[in-house]
Amino acid sequence: MTTIEANREVLLDISGVGKRFTGAAGDELRVLDGIDLQLRGGEIVALLGRSGSGKSTLLRIIAGLIAPSDGEVTYRGTPLNGSNPGAALVFQSFALMPWLTVQDNVELGLAARNVAPAERRRRALDAIDLIGLDGFESAYPKELSGGMRQRVGFARALVLEPDLLLMDEPFSALDVLTAENLRTELVNLWATEGFPTKAICVVTHNIEEAVQLADRVLVLGANPGRIIAEVPVRQPRPRNRRAPWFEALVDEIYGLLTGRDTEPAVPEPDKATPTAQPLPDASVGGLAGLVELVYAKGGHADLPDIADELNFEIDDLLPLVDAAEMLGLSTVEDGDVLLTDVGTRFTAADIQESKRIFAEQVRHRAPLVRTICTGLAGSTDGSLRAGFFLDLLRRGFGPEDARRQLDIAIDWGRYAELYDYDTDSDKITADPAAQVFAGVRGKWTA
Repeated sequence: MTTIEANREVLLDISGVGKRFTGAAGDELRVLDGIDLQLRGGEIVALLGRSGSGKSTLLRIIAGLIAPSDGEVTYRGTPLNGSNPGAALVFQSFALMPWLTVQDNVELGLAARNVAPAERRRRALDAIDLIGLDGFESAYPKELSGGMRQRVGFARALVLEPDLLLMDEPFSALDVLTAENLRTELVNLWATEGFPTKAICVVTHNIEEAVQLADRVLVLGANPGRIIAEVPVRQPRPRNRRAPWFEALVDEIYGLLTGRDTEPAVPEPDKATPTAQPLPDASVGGLAGLVELVYAKGGHADLPDIADELNFEIDDLLPLVDAAEMLGLSTVEDGDVLLTDVGTRFTAADIQESKRIFAEQVRHRAPLVRTICTGLAGSTDGSLRAGFFLDLLRRGFGPEDARRQLDIAIDWGRYAELYDYDTDSDKITADPAAQVFAGVRGKWTA
């Protein structure tokens, strides 16, 4: 009998959980909405989603580091009103204390729980041995490679013998080979009888990683984060990435992440507001490069194939895909990227014609760029302070996201030669030569 079959008690129950943050202007930013899930003993669950899906926020709610705004979280039937006593968290950034040795870092959590020194030492040395770092007990983090530092992070979590091992992108800061090695070792440890935890919940944006590790993959949509699909992985571990079932499941999840049928309806770009449809985090060069790749493949390309060829993950490519789709250069169907007629003309044209096409698309289909153009057109001299738009954006975004949205809009508008930005004066100024603007009686009209 497997661990999963022998131990299926509910360790954590999340019911109707939502999370809101308050912006600088007192506005509400909803990150999560209507989350229902259970974590049971004997299973590995992956939370998979693109940027903005709130997966890391959800993991911190499970850990009890932040409280939900709505709904309830219970651990072993008891409402969670603080730090989860049965959970330990492994971070992406290792989060080691540089002035402490490996052993001292591993003992930190035990010391916080007032475990006696002799018992701390015994358990720390056992955990260090478990994750393969025996001999490095007295080493400092600066003496270790990235993979070894993450092993210390695992040991520091496992030494607490938690019911729930929570991992937030634990392999993303490592090189490909080191990450693969640690994933394999985690799977091997999970299969051992003495593994000191009952369930694992891992946040990732890597679809293959999720399929390799998890018994269930929960796919999150974005803005706000919602669970849009639960995909079971019934094959035994270790799993062969080249097996047809593995590739088929990866393609299925790619389709869920890029499909529109599972996402809440959003307005068309030419009708949406800047807060209803934010600009994807993509540079002009990045989205143009993606369109060129699809053009080179005859105008129709499989998104997983592009990711494999470029050695990128889905989270790296999706903002480029979203940007090209927003601007009407491409569409996405079942994980495939298809160029539109506009996208084909944009790619095949010379630089000046390409910029003209981009300018036409961006001023009509990128909501924030359209708003900036409208604002400049209504000003007396074709210029406005960037802070004006920043204040408007803060009504729907946090300070960092508002700034990022404005930076993207400035990048796109500059390339399109619609307007320029002066950092010294903090002013955005319309380009008088742009076709979108024409001087009439001292005014600027769009």
